[in-house]
Amino acid sequence: MWLIDRLLLFGILAGCGHRGAMSAQGEDWQNAKTIYDFTAKDIDGNVVSLEKYRGSVCIITNFAQLHAKYAEKGLRILAFPSNQFGKQEPGTEEQIKEFAKSYNAKYDLFSKIDVNGPNAHPLWKWLKEQPNGRGTLGNYIKWNFTKFLIDREGNVVKRYSPMQDPSEVEEDLPKYL
Repeated sequence: MWLIDRLLLFGILAGCGHRGAMSAQGEDWQNAKTIYDFTAKDIDGNVVSLEKYRGSVCIITNFAQLHAKYAEKGLRILAFPSNQFGKQEPGTEEQIKEFAKSYNAKYDLFSKIDVNGPNAHPLWKWLKEQPNGRGTLGNYIKWNFTKFLIDREGNVVKRYSPMQDPSEVEEDLPKYL
């Protein structure tokens, strides 16, 4: 699991050319109220409205272990690969998909994106600007494993740094499931 967590970074949405996974509704990210105001391309290139996650508790990252344990209670994992951290995700969408399949990944996998900078997907910009989505040392995503816990109404309820133990995320889940 460590390897898949390392390789499937979690960004949120945009591959080659970076704008491919952005949605028209999501480009005005500053006016968005919840994650349901965004769309993203899945790993197969299909545009997915995040509205489909309404009523689910979501973690935006790639936490396969928690998904297996809490899926029946409504937890959804939205995994967004990004190649912005030491070029750890250089593969094509098909290669990423096949790699995830080889580990029997059961979470929703989206297209590769940027999470920082001018080409960052609007959803990531929005997540980082939410009161509960801000980082302690600025909003820049510094490395893999930054996680955002989303409640059933689509709001960011907590941001977890890459250094926080996964057990801390698990401790918070029962409040929202």
